[in-house]
Amino acid sequence: MLGATHEYRLLILEKHLDTFGHVNNAVYLEILEEARWDLITRNGYGLDEVHRRGIGPVVLDVHLRFVQEIRNRQAVTVRTWVESYSGKIGKLAQQVLDDAGDLCCDAKLTIGLLDLTARKLIRPTPEWVRALGLGPGDLRRDATGSRA
Repeated sequence: MLGATHEYRLLILEKHLDTFGHVNNAVYLEILEEARWDLITRNGYGLDEVHRRGIGPVVLDVHLRFVQEIRNRQAVTVRTWVESYSGKIGKLAQQVLDDAGDLCCDAKLTIGLLDLTARKLIRPTPEWVRALGLGPGDLRRDATGSRA
């Protein structure tokens, strides 16, 4: 794990549920995204900054594992942290925990920083590194010996 773990609290509402009375699988992706936006916005890289700079986060791959159902009016905490970042590619991990601290869902994501004009991945900028809650020393060197 690199940097700090970000925690985002959320109360599950009726809009999050499917016909079985628990959080719908697709809604987990929305909840996890909401937590990631909270992380970067709190670290100075919200949507206005994405538009101003013309570069922003992109999810390249996501793997979800559902462990325990979450039901209506249940409070949850989403934990987010960076596992690694090398070159243009980062690995994030997220967990959704209930109030007892039990794991309900975990996610592994591959992310990048997209130049919105060139439509290409770019290396992380210092502002992006800070947005993820990382320090400059947290990024490992790539095969050429240069910083990610």
